[in-house]
Amino acid sequence: MRYPYRTGFVESKFTLSDLLLNKAEGSMLIKETCLKLIAAQRTDEIVVTTMGMTAPWGKISEHSLDFASVGSAMGHAADFALGIALAKPEKKVVVLNGDGSMLMCLGTLATITGLEHPPKNYLLFVCDNGTYEVTGNQPVPRNADFSWTTIATGTGFEHVYEFDQIEKFETDLPKIWSQPGPVFVNLRIAEAAEPPPDRWGGFPYPYLQESLATSTHKLRKTLED
Repeated sequence: MRYPYRTGFVESKFTLSDLLLNKAEGSMLIKETCLKLIAAQRTDEIVVTTMGMTAPWGKISEHSLDFASVGSAMGHAADFALGIALAKPEKKVVVLNGDGSMLMCLGTLATITGLEHPPKNYLLFVCDNGTYEVTGNQPVPRNADFSWTTIATGTGFEHVYEFDQIEKFETDLPKIWSQPGPVFVNLRIAEAAEPPPDRWGGFPYPYLQESLATSTHKLRKTLED
C-alpha cells in the first residue's frame, strides 16, 4: 500500500511500513507518519513549524510557503501563524506545534477564539508526546487528568480532534482539512529524540539555511506576489 505525494520539490511516500510502525507503538502515533499524511493533503497552504516538527517537515517538504519558527523565542509559532491567517484570510495557515511550545503560550488559544471573527483559515496541530523533545525529553508539566481537547474546547474551539490511531487520522484528515477554522487537532505521538533545530548550518533543509529575518522577508514577498 503506497500513497505517493509531492510537496515542494521533495517526493516521499506513506508506506505499509509506516502503518506497521505505528501499530507497533500501540496507542501512540509516529510523528513522521503523521507529517507524511499532512504533506500529502497539502497543496498551497502556508505551513508554520517549530521545535521537534521543524527538521522532520524539512525532510519531506521544500515549499516556498514553509516557515520554520526557529531562531526566536520558543512558544510563538501558533501566534505568529495567527497573524498570518488574519493578514491573509484567503490562504489556509497550518501550524505544526509541539505540546511544550503550546503550553508556553496558552493565551494564544483564547486570543484566536476571542476575536470578533476567528480565522476560518487556521488549522492548528499539537504534536503531543509529553516532553520537551529537542532539549532532552524533559517531561512537560501536567497532571494525570490533563487534556488538550478539554483546553481547546474550553477556550472556544468548535472543531476539536484527538488521535492516537493512524488509520483514524488518515480517514478523518481530508474532512479536517476542508473544515472552516479555527480547528484544533491533538496528535498523541510517541516520544522521539529530535535534536534542537537551528539556522546555523546544522541542518541541510532549505528553510533552515537562512536567517530568521531572511525567511520572514521571503515569506512576505511570496505572499505579496
